[in-house]
Amino acid sequence: MKLYKVKKSKIDNKGLGLYATKDIKEGTKIIDYKGKIITNKQVDESKKFDNNKPIYLFTLNKKYTMDGDYPWNKAGLINHSCDNNCDYEGKGLKIWVTTIRDIKKNEEFTADYGFGFDEDYKQFRCKCSSKNCCGYIVRAESRWRINKKFSMSNKKKLINNSRQK
Repeated sequence: MKLYKVKKSKIDNKGLGLYATKDIKEGTKIIDYKGKIITNKQVDESKKFDNNKPIYLFTLNKKYTMDGDYPWNKAGLINHSCDNNCDYEGKGLKIWVTTIRDIKKNEEFTADYGFGFDEDYKQFRCKCSSKNCCGYIVRAESRWRINKKFSMSNKKKLINNSRQK
């Protein structure tokens, strides 16, 4: 039995998401992130990868990136949340999604996309609506740059908020 099912996302109301088919324990591998391995040079030179459309890229190392923009990559349906319940892990040229806390049946799988804080960050609005949402899809370590409530001095409060779900 698959650990996930595809259905309309509560985060991205226009799109789909992956949902747990049963209660799942922390540390469980959910799904492999699949795609075509391309060079970082190909990413830089291709018009396919611009910020005006969804991008499903994972930098694997200094030379290679995985392009997961394929219909057979169901892991690409995992939406971003500032209070994520999954993380991406990898080794070599493989990436998979693992739970970072217990997940209830019918809960949507979410991940921190890990986008950097740069001049383009405002192009990527976050729709997660979590208590820890900063309004933009940027990695947890950079959210304080957008809103001071995410500074290290408020870290304990943020952790407590995320646990009060």
